[in-house]
Amino acid sequence: MQIEEFVDNFANQFDDTDASEITTNTIFKELDEWSSLTALTVIAMCDEEYSVKVTGDDIKNTETVEDLFNLVKSRK
Repeated sequence: MQIEEFVDNFANQFDDTDASEITTNTIFKELDEWSSLTALTVIAMCDEEYSVKVTGDDIKNTETVEDLFNLVKSRK
């Protein structure tokens, strides 16, 4: 699992946010498009792409895309 691929998959969960705006250091909850629905799509993406269960609490306890990547990687 590569972080670049994870960032791309994460960025694909957004309709209106340009993928170039999303990097490993992006604080994803500060994105204009971030919502509870987006959180659910990110949770689903982690399950579908990486077979890793991520909870709402996990989302709350991470700040950057890299934090989320590290969480998913640790559960792989």
